Amino acid sequence: MLELPHTAGCVVCGPANARGLHLSLHVDPDTGIIQTRFVPEREHIGFTGIVHGGIISAVIDEAMVWAASWHGKRFCVCGEMSVRFRQSARIGSPMIVRAEVGLTRGKLIATSCQASDESGKIIATGTGKYVPLSVEDNRAFVRTFVDDAATAAAAQILRSAS
Repeated sequence: MLELPHTAGCVVCGPANARGLHLSLHVDPDTGIIQTRFVPEREHIGFTGIVHGGIISAVIDEAMVWAASWHGKRFCVCGEMSVRFRQSARIGSPMIVRAEVGLTRGKLIATSCQASDESGKIIATGTGKYVPLSVEDNRAFVRTFVDDAATAAAAQILRSAS
């Protein structure tokens, strides 16, 4: 698994975002499957002890945007996303989030995602439709990657494709 690059201010992965989640996402370069581990903290609640659905949705979106972006080697933006919550996520209980590309049609990349607890019980599922940035906007975006030895291999692959 390769660790994917970060952008400084991203609310999900950005190391410079004081209020961000600071997640590291990884890709299996052979399958394109994206994975991350998220341990919700007490500031992520919606209702006492239960993780806010918007936080879970943000993590699912991040995993799916990276699945689409890795697939086309061009960063994407979300055009449409749907999340289905199957059970409550609890503070302090780790979640494993995995996303992959389903199909592509022209400029649209369809993805799916599953967030589960460590025992494999599904917390939420998501689907999304992602649109690649223009070549010019993608070149500008990959220049924003934070230089980090842990993410250098994946960043190089994405930079050289643009």
